[in-house]
Amino acid sequence: MKQNMGTLDRLIRTLLAILVGVLYYMNIISGTVAIVLGILAIVFLLTSLVSTCPLYMPFGLSTKKE
Repeated sequence: MKQNMGTLDRLIRTLLAILVGVLYYMNIISGTVAIVLGILAIVFLLTSLVSTCPLYMPFGLSTKKE
C-alpha cells in the first residue's frame, strides 16, 4: 500500500491511542465508551505503524511530504 501519512499525523494518532489506554487504565472510561474508543485506538495504532490511512485513499488525501 502507498504510504499517505506524515510524521505529525502518525504522532497525533499514537498519542491519542496512548491517551485512550491511560484513561481506560485509570478507570475514567468504561463500558461501551471504552470499547468503542479502544477499537478506535487500535485502528489508530495500526494505521500509524503502516503509515497508511485507508480513509484517505478514496479522497486522494495525503499528509506525507514528498
